[in-house]
Amino acid sequence: MARELQNRRGEPSAQNEGLAVEHDRLAQDLSVFARRVEAERIPGLVLDDIVRAAVELIPGAEEGSISVVTGKREVTSRHPQGGGLPAQVDALQMETGQGPCLDAAYRHQTVRVADMTVEDRWPEFACRAAALGVMSMLCFQLYVERDDLGALNLYSRTPGSFDDESEHVGLLFASHAAIAFADAEKVRNLTIAVHRRDLIGQAKGILMERFKITPDQAFSILVSVSQRTNRKLFDVAEELTVTGRIGP
Repeated sequence: MARELQNRRGEPSAQNEGLAVEHDRLAQDLSVFARRVEAERIPGLVLDDIVRAAVELIPGAEEGSISVVTGKREVTSRHPQGGGLPAQVDALQMETGQGPCLDAAYRHQTVRVADMTVEDRWPEFACRAAALGVMSMLCFQLYVERDDLGALNLYSRTPGSFDDESEHVGLLFASHAAIAFADAEKVRNLTIAVHRRDLIGQAKGILMERFKITPDQAFSILVSVSQRTNRKLFDVAEELTVTGRIGP
């Protein structure tokens, strides 16, 4: 009896008339997506899953990517799915300083482009994006962390590919994806921080052995070279560990 009840868990009630089959299917798809990214521990694979699932689940999407805006100025395209179009579009937005992905990231709004050939919100971007073959776009903000922002971008080579249903499904999807994306970014940043700390430790060890000095003295040398050469401390440490040299 207990096993029978367990097998029936999650099934519709006896009064359910089956009128919301599509909504049920979407809920199941989103649930599967959420469980999959929660189980994934490698940040890059999490982001791959986000973009791949977005292209599969959101009506009208042919290609997709995550745009990351660092320091409110540098736009990079991560984990594109489909072809090379996403990277080209993000490079174009960085060059022109305008576009739907930037609006979605900065203004916390959903941005839909029905027909790039008649789009007038970003004149230069729209003209050049259309020349690349982008006819429709749909963008959602994923996260904001100080001056860093992220947006989920969907592309189509056909005008009018995205409609109200696309937005509805996309907003539901983005609410799940935002949490997974933020967690993946935290893990990635932590990994970078640990790597840099270890590399600086290695550089200090090289200096201590070479000059028979204390850890504090070795660190002071790294800081001094960083300041004199106007380079980041990590870059100075990396050069020393790779080449054995430390600045001019």
